[in-house]
Amino acid sequence: MTSRGTPSRFLRSVLQNGLGRYVCQLKRISIIFSKTHPSSLGVREYIEEGVVDYAKKNPGTVVYVSPQTSTVPKIVAEYLNGNVREEIVICKTPQQISELFTKLTSQSGLDIIRIRKPIHTDSPSIQGQWHPFTNRPPSIGPIKPQKQLNQS
Repeated sequence: MTSRGTPSRFLRSVLQNGLGRYVCQLKRISIIFSKTHPSSLGVREYIEEGVVDYAKKNPGTVVYVSPQTSTVPKIVAEYLNGNVREEIVICKTPQQISELFTKLTSQSGLDIIRIRKPIHTDSPSIQGQWHPFTNRPPSIGPIKPQKQLNQS
């Protein structure tokens, strides 16, 4: 926690993911819906049209389809780090559900918090940050604007 009251951290990836090869952090995704309730209509349409395509594109993610009576339709995403995220999908279209699947797949499972700095390193430079005048000899002096010649 910071003095602002909101948690923050430096920008980092999960286990240096993508440095050697990319490993999708989404382990399991469950679709819970009702077979008869009208609020689950978009979920049922997505199951008929798009869930097989999603499963083919993401072979490392297990997809469970669970029809339950009189429940609120939701999508439960479980990540490799143990975090579980639930999204309620009442009266959403198949396109919106597809976008939600894409969003959940691309996330790491970490909580979304404020980033302290865009750049961070575990081994900072002793010399300081480079800029265009780093190796400029001090004998030259500061940069001054050029004098303009008066033309008569």
